[in-house]
Amino acid sequence: MTRAVVTGGGGFIGSYLVRSLVARGWDIVVVDNLARGRVERLQPVMDQLDWRQGDARDLALMTEAARGAEVIFHLAAVNGTENFYTRPELVLDVGLRGALAAVESGRAAGVPDLVVASSAEVYQTPPKVPTDEDVPLTLPDSLNPRYSYGGSKIVSELIAFNYAQEHYRKVQVFRPHNVYGPDMGWKHVLPQFIIRAKELVEKHPTGIVPFPIQGDGQETRAFCYVDDVVDGIVTMYEHGGHREVYHIGNPEMVSIADLVKIIASYFGREFELVKGELAAGGTRVRCPDIGKMSALGYEPSVALVEGVRRTADWYVDNTQAPDNALL
Repeated sequence: MTRAVVTGGGGFIGSYLVRSLVARGWDIVVVDNLARGRVERLQPVMDQLDWRQGDARDLALMTEAARGAEVIFHLAAVNGTENFYTRPELVLDVGLRGALAAVESGRAAGVPDLVVASSAEVYQTPPKVPTDEDVPLTLPDSLNPRYSYGGSKIVSELIAFNYAQEHYRKVQVFRPHNVYGPDMGWKHVLPQFIIRAKELVEKHPTGIVPFPIQGDGQETRAFCYVDDVVDGIVTMYEHGGHREVYHIGNPEMVSIADLVKIIASYFGREFELVKGELAAGGTRVRCPDIGKMSALGYEPSVALVEGVRRTADWYVDNTQAPDNALL
C-alpha cells in the first residue's frame, strides 16, 4: 500500500485527488488548515485516511506527517483570482513557505518522491497556443497583485527542481489548466457565472437575459473537468519521469461567449452579453499542449457541456459560500 501525503487535501483538486487515491487503495495523510479547504469534501473517506489539521507551512507538522510516506503531493495554496488581487501577501507567503516546508519535511523524513502543483499562471500570456511545457516563465508586472500567485508558482518550481534536486528520487511539477467541477470554490469564473445566471434568470423570468462579463467574450480558455485532472496527476506520477514538468488539461478550447451560451442552455434561456473592462493582467487566450501527457497514456474524457452540467447542478443547490473569506 503506497503511503502519500497530500497538502491542501481539503481543497478542490486536493479533495478529489485524496478520494481517488483512497479508492485505489492508497494510505493517505492529509494536511490542511481549512483556510480554503473544507473537511466536508472528505467526509466519504474520512475514516480511511490520516487527517492532520494544520498549516502546510509548519515544518514540524509536515515532517511528522511525512514519516513513512512514499510521496508528497504538495497542492496547498491560496487560489482564486479574487484572492490574488485582495490577499497577495498571503498568497505569496503560503506559496513560498509552503513549498519550502514540503521540500524540507520530505528530506527530513526520507520521502523519496515529490510532486508539486504549479499553474498555467507561470507563463501568463503565452507566446504560442496551444502551449507546451518549454515556454518561458514570465512575470509581466511585479506591481500588479494578480501576479502574486503566478510568481509564487514560479518560485515553487525553482524550489522543487533546484533546491530539492539532490534529495529526491523523483521530482515532478504539474501545471493544471482551468480546472473546474462541483464544489470548486466561489471565486472562480465558472461558479460565478453559474450563480450569476441563476440570479438573473430569476430576476428576468421572460425574454432575453442580460449577462455582464469582463472583456468582450472573445477571450478563450480550455477548461478541464476535475476528474480528468486527477487522472492526469496519477498517470504522471506512475509513468512520468524525474525532473519533469507536465501540462494537465483539456485542449478543447472555448470562448467566454460560447461558455455563456452553454450556461444559458443549461437554464433553458437566451442570454445577451453585456461587455465590460477586462481586469488588469487578464489573459485573452490559454490552451495547453498535452502531447507530453498523452505520451504517458493520458486522455481527458469529460466533454465541456457535460462537465458544466455537473458543475451547475451542484452550484444551483449551493449558491452561498460557507463563512470563509478565502473561498
